[in-house]
Amino acid sequence: MLDRQIALLETEPPSGLSWLVPALVAAAAASGALLFAAVGEPMFAGLFLAGVVAMLVAAFVLERRSVRAGVAVPPLPVPDFGLAAAMLNLSRDAAALSDASGRLLSANASYRTRFGDALPENVGEGNDALVQLKSLRSAAWRDGQANAERVVLRGQPAPVKVERVGARGDLLLWRFDRGEPDLLATLVKRISGLEGELFARSGVLAAAVDGKGRIVAANRMFVERAIGAASADQPHNFADLVTASDESLHLISEGDRAPPMRLVHVPVDADKGHGAGLMLLIDRVEPSQPDSSNVQALLELLPLGLALVDRDGRFLTMNKAFKIAGGIKDDHSTVYPGDLVAKEDKAAVADAVRRNARGPAMSRDLPIRLNAQPGEPVALTVAGLRGLGDAAVLILLKDNSEEAKLKRQVAQATKMQAVGQLAGGVAHDFNNILTAIIGHCDLMLMRHTPGDSDYDDIQQIKSNSNRAAGLTRQLLAFSRQQTLRPQVLQLPDVVSEVSHLLKRLLGETVQLALKHGRDLFPVRADPGQLEQVIVNLAVNARDAMAGKGGGTVTIQTYSVKANQVAELGSDILPVADYAALSITDSGTGIAPGVLGKVFEPFFTTKEVGKGTGLGLSTVYGIVKQSGGFIFADSKVGEGTCFTIYLPAHEAEAKAPKARLPAKPKENELWGSGTILLVEDEHMVRTVTERGLTRHGYKVMSASNGEDALELLASGEHVDLLISDVVMPVMDGPTMVRAARKDWPELPILFMSGYAEEQLRKSIDIDNVAFLPKPFSMIELAEAVRSVLGAAATK
Repeated sequence: MLDRQIALLETEPPSGLSWLVPALVAAAAASGALLFAAVGEPMFAGLFLAGVVAMLVAAFVLERRSVRAGVAVPPLPVPDFGLAAAMLNLSRDAAALSDASGRLLSANASYRTRFGDALPENVGEGNDALVQLKSLRSAAWRDGQANAERVVLRGQPAPVKVERVGARGDLLLWRFDRGEPDLLATLVKRISGLEGELFARSGVLAAAVDGKGRIVAANRMFVERAIGAASADQPHNFADLVTASDESLHLISEGDRAPPMRLVHVPVDADKGHGAGLMLLIDRVEPSQPDSSNVQALLELLPLGLALVDRDGRFLTMNKAFKIAGGIKDDHSTVYPGDLVAKEDKAAVADAVRRNARGPAMSRDLPIRLNAQPGEPVALTVAGLRGLGDAAVLILLKDNSEEAKLKRQVAQATKMQAVGQLAGGVAHDFNNILTAIIGHCDLMLMRHTPGDSDYDDIQQIKSNSNRAAGLTRQLLAFSRQQTLRPQVLQLPDVVSEVSHLLKRLLGETVQLALKHGRDLFPVRADPGQLEQVIVNLAVNARDAMAGKGGGTVTIQTYSVKANQVAELGSDILPVADYAALSITDSGTGIAPGVLGKVFEPFFTTKEVGKGTGLGLSTVYGIVKQSGGFIFADSKVGEGTCFTIYLPAHEAEAKAPKARLPAKPKENELWGSGTILLVEDEHMVRTVTERGLTRHGYKVMSASNGEDALELLASGEHVDLLISDVVMPVMDGPTMVRAARKDWPELPILFMSGYAEEQLRKSIDIDNVAFLPKPFSMIELAEAVRSVLGAAATK
């Protein structure tokens, strides 16, 4: 109300406004005249009285002029009903604007959708509603607003609110809430549309019924099964279409063989819980008792170990996989699941079976140990069953032997990798020590001649050091960091070198037969690796014949020409000349299913603890590294034959056979020139420096790469740079790259205990020689003389 009063004050100025200002001024002048008279100033008092008279005369004159001119009060502005209609459309409820008599002035879209152009007080349904709306209009005009919680309008009851609005307060705003939706009408629309069809496709009969049980809508499935297409247009009561028996309903239209159905009633009024709503009929599937023979046949088809247990915890049935995994013999009767496991796990298994048999259906995994395999834990899964007759618990026994085997292989591989890294590091450091020992022995042997009292002792020390060097090579081979020394050789020579060792390895019950062909092609390979291949294959052959009490191992070498490769029938072997090496035994042979796996790492047919599964995989790796091929052929009960094909080595006709000069004799190892030696190990640097000095060379030594570069930059001519590969601060390859920038023709000799092939791939520097550790002073002098000789021939 206050906002309307303020609007009226703003638009209606008070009458007699022209007298207001002169009257106020006259009153102020009269007050001034009285004040000056009181203080004894008659002149000023007279002036103020004259002002009072003048103001009254001026006010009278202005009033008369305005009356004669007919000046009127400005009228109130006319309401903009277009703007009012736009504001009303912001409301989702029906809203309208009328005058005091109820005449419709403006309405929003919701009002016109529900009531059209009807007057607001005429939208009621029935005399009571019309009287109620007129009373609301009168009350709102009188009191400013009026409300009714429930007025029956066209379609449905709804709350109504009327409010007096406008600048003059001569308009009424009507608001009709949307009220409660007609859920039954909505349900009829849905059942007759897409939702009803979706129910039908799912096999659900759906119908909408009113408060009296009459069907007002039904989906296609309900019409086809319960009503029939012929009488679909006739009215039907839902209760007349079904009959009840026990806990199920049956459709009368389907006769005595009608399948049982389950009724789901969704009422429109959830508070009542009955009456009008949605009726859903769903076919009830009765559980049937399974045939035990069918269940057993199904279990036998599954590869998992499965068993069924009753509510008392006794086995009902189990498949073959369960018996194998649990170690159950066919003639042994196992009553309870706890009979399968170790004593410590019996309580846990029994408790899990009891909980799943009588409690809610669930599953859990138990790590247990079987009586048949107490050392290998397995996983036992216990799950509750319902609806399978007497079976209450399903037990799944998983054979973890393959998983446990894989874990052991991974652990073995991890251990071997760690041991290999350790062995490689130990062998590298040990090579430095052996280099110093062997070098000092050589220096002492230069001062002693055969027959001296110390000569034999020095020779013994050197011999033992060489044996130790062989051990380090085995450690490096184990860690795959061995230095490869490929050379052109003949296979019969390699077999002859290792034959005396094979006789001791094979024992007295195994005979060794050697057969060598003529005109064999030479091959380029590492003789030490080939010896390892022969030893591994011979030891495997010996183990394969142990069950027969012995036998014969035949080692044969022969040539295979290119035109003979096609006769071998192999799609893998390229056409070329080969030198072949075959090792045949008369053992038990290898099964066809196992033959394809013999070269896989960790695969072995030997007993646990008697084989690592790496022998044949190592053979395969060495053969492939040498550019060759290996094949296995076996017959069970007759024996096995491994054949290795190594490509024939052909020397280039245009190039010399060897880049370096021929190996110099011992009295030709003396030389001259300046050598820069770079080695971080003091003992190796000392003995190498002394050995080179003894052979006539001038030696400058440095402990790291930076010191060596400073010596090169000092200006003294250097004929050869000998450097270790791995050094602190600056390694050998980095130093050589820096030195080659200023001295591109400087000969380089690397010495290291790591593999030459790996170092050459990582170094990637041209025109460098390599000397593996440990080395003797003679080998050092030979390498220096060869490098200097090659540099001189350029």
